[in-house]
Amino acid sequence: MVRQGKAAWLAHDLTHRGVTAWLLTGLLVAFYLLLYSTEVFARAARAIGLDSRWTLYGILYSLAILAGGVYVLRKYRHNRYQVVRTAVVMFVQVVFAFLVPEILKFFHQPEYYFSYFWPLKLDDFVPGTIFRLPLAYVLYSFIGSLLLVPLLGTLVGKRWYCSWVCGCGGLANTAGDPLRHLTSKSSAAWKFEKVSIHVVLAICLLLTALLFLAWGWGARAPELARFTHAFETAYAFLVVAMLSGVVGAGLYPVGGTRIWCRNFCPMAALLGLVQKAGRFRIAVKRNMCISCGLCSKYCEMGIDVRAYAQANSSFTRAACVGCGLCAEVCPRGVLRLENARSRPAPEPALVRISTV
Repeated sequence: MVRQGKAAWLAHDLTHRGVTAWLLTGLLVAFYLLLYSTEVFARAARAIGLDSRWTLYGILYSLAILAGGVYVLRKYRHNRYQVVRTAVVMFVQVVFAFLVPEILKFFHQPEYYFSYFWPLKLDDFVPGTIFRLPLAYVLYSFIGSLLLVPLLGTLVGKRWYCSWVCGCGGLANTAGDPLRHLTSKSSAAWKFEKVSIHVVLAICLLLTALLFLAWGWGARAPELARFTHAFETAYAFLVVAMLSGVVGAGLYPVGGTRIWCRNFCPMAALLGLVQKAGRFRIAVKRNMCISCGLCSKYCEMGIDVRAYAQANSSFTRAACVGCGLCAEVCPRGVLRLENARSRPAPEPALVRISTV
């Protein structure tokens, strides 16, 4: 009984911003700082026969998603949507985000990650990189980024990528599942999110345009090339390393699992805009909500789902990643994810998010 009591305390402390949660946050932040800013992981990789720090990181990341995925599969084994979604996330991470690039390197082919698209992965779209790859990769990158991403976003919402394919969302929905309730539900967090995520998207669009201009002008504009290179370096450090790694994953135990996805990811911002004009929505059964608040509590994107359910209003929110947990935890089956041809107009009273 003593062991059970200690285990229960530890689980609660880790998932409710206790001392151990803050200690784990410190370890995760230190991990990502060492990964991006030092040679510690490069030396460790060489010591065990790996070619780079990123191969070692890919192994650790894949193991985290696999272990978390097994936990989620057992926890939600009664829910077919969650089982299939989690299995797909695990498969995509292990196969397309890790094994395939490693196999390509083994056969001396260009390392390419088929599960990432622009604007999330800038390298596989900009001319300085993409046009050095085989034609098949070039076509895949452009068709995937410019056609597949917006088309599927329109038809089924951003969930197809953010909750089924993306490695960032994959970690959040597997290993991070016990921490999803920590996401802030405050109006201030929502207001910050609306500005920050679109600012990052705008910066990404500007950088992409500059990279194409610098490539097109070449030696005729050396100043532009130098400025663009410095801009790209700053973006890689601040957005990719600091915001997606140190902040996005490092702060899981105290800030929830979707800090990066909710506030800074340019792909999430782009798909959110597409989703608002598309067919995806969360349907609400009328006069069924008992205001328990579980849907809002476990929304990893900080959406006050309960307010919509109370108002009998089906809705589409740009932030929603379609994880389906609001429908899963609802004790009366009030909520359902669907792709509708038409949607009711949003309720004016729901423009402001209330704190749960």
